[in-house]
Formats: sequence, C-alpha cells, structure tokens
Amino acid sequence: MDPAAFLADLEAKPAALLALLGDLPRWPELGEGPLLLAGMGSSFFAADVAARRFRRHGIRAIAELASVEASLPADAGVTLVAVTASGRSAETLALLQAHHGTSRTIALTNDCSADLPADDVVLMHAGTEAAGVACRTYLHTLVALLALEQQISGVDLRLVERVKRSAAAIAFLLDRRHGWLPPVIEAVEGTEGLWLLAPVERLCSALQGALMVREGPRRLADGCETGDWNHVDVYLTKTLDYRAVLFAGSRFDDEALNWMRERRSHVVTVGAEPHDVSATVRYPGDDDPIIALLTEVIVAELIAAHWWLEG
Repeated sequence: MDPAAFLADLEAKPAALLALLGDLPRWPELGEGPLLLAGMGSSFFAADVAARRFRRHGIRAIAELASVEASLPADAGVTLVAVTASGRSAETLALLQAHHGTSRTIALTNDCSADLPADDVVLMHAGTEAAGVACRTYLHTLVALLALEQQISGVDLRLVERVKRSAAAIAFLLDRRHGWLPPVIEAVEGTEGLWLLAPVERLCSALQGALMVREGPRRLADGCETGDWNHVDVYLTKTLDYRAVLFAGSRFDDEALNWMRERRSHVVTVGAEPHDVSATVRYPGDDDPIIALLTEVIVAELIAAHWWLEG
C-alpha cells in the first residue's frame, strides 16, 4: 500500500467515471422474487444504501454482510447479488457458493478473470487500483447498483447525466483542493479521532470515509447516520476533542450541529454552509442526492491521503 499511489487512484476517478459511460454495467433480467445484496467492507456499504433505494420503489431487497451466519435461505425465487471487487473475498465467495445452484446468483466484480460460483458476472470496469485501496471500485459499485435500480424499477434516474456531473464535481474538488483542503485539515486535525456523519440515504459516505482514514493513515475514525448520531454518538462531544465531517442533507443536521456547537466541537460540513462551523466544502450539484452519493466521499478520501502522505 502506497500513499502516493492512493492519491493517483483518487485523481483518476473523473476519467474512470467518464470511461464507464461507454460501457455501463449490463445486468441480466431479474425475476420477481426478493433480492439479496451482499458484500464486505466498501462493497457492503454500497449494497446497504442500494437496497434501501430499491425498497423505496417497492422492490423487496435487503443487504447483508456476506459473513452473516444465516439470511434468506437459498431458494429458486431469490436472487443473490454478491459484490466482490477483487473477486477473492472469502466471505462473499462462500455465500455465493451456498446459494449457487439453487438461488439465482450474480457476482459484481472488477476482476474479469475471477472464477466465481455465479450464474452471471457483471463487471464494474474501475481499472487497477495501484494502492490496493477500494476507492474507484467503491464508486463504480455504486454506479452499477444505480444502473440495476434504474433497470428493475423502470424509473429514469438520468444516470448518464448524473455520472457526467459527478465526474465534473469530483474534478472540481480535486482541482481546487489546495484552496479548500488546508482549512478542512486544520479543522479535523485533532488528538482523539475523526467522526463522519451522513443521512441514512447516503450512510455509505460516512462509513467509507471513515474506512479510508483507518486503512490509509491508520488513524481512529468512525461513521454514523446523522439522525442516529443524536442517540448514540452525541455523548462523545462532551468528553473528547471531537472533530467531525458532516455530509449534509439529513433533516436532522441542525440537531446534530447544535449539539456540536454547544460543546465547541470542530465541524466541517460538505454540501451546505450553515453558520458557525469550522469549514465548509461545496461543489456543483451538491444539492442532488445521487451526485452527492457519488461525489462527497472524495473529501474524506483526500483528508486520508493528506494524513497518509504526511506519515
């Protein structure tokens, strides 16, 4: 794992997204039965948000960590979509194997050579991540699952347009990072960790952002859903040097921000400019939930890259 290679992988995101438009993931036709999405780490974060989006269309879908002891039993009416970017995640392969031959099995992967126990294989076309950190594969997983949502729901998500705008927004943040990143680093450079908050519809941004901070620079970080934060994490603001990144968009943002202001926490907001916070980050399209879903995590990734390069 190499921090310079990680930064290069991040810088390649816009071009990789635009290239994906020429070969968007192609999904086979699915049946009417329930949909089970599974993966580990970044793959699960994306699957969890996707399953929630599917349910809002009335589609029966759940997401599980592939390491689950028991979930929907293998059945001819069940479709398992197993996400393994590397094609080698032991837990995901074991779940695929347990369902293969009974359930409909589909593997979403970045490795075209992987030998997977699946009826169909869908490629995410993220290219090689030189640093070995799931950043582009996470992003391309989200796009692939949005393509599946569009296909099975019949709702036009304007996916091509939104992917183009997301690539432009990521490029905007990368090109201007020498302006916005220093005040963000100053705000989050604490002694006891970094906490990231996001609305439940984009919870993956907080979880993935925290993972990048743990995996690269190996610093303490955790992600939480904004509404739930008021029940499970607010307590830490009273005793810790609390540093937070809040991905805006939850109707519970104000309550969380009020607690953090009252207790003099240091907060960076992404996608909004509330008063009395340490720093804000804006980008074109940050009021569009799909563009935010695909774009905002670059802020956390660049924080992680900065700390990792700093050593």
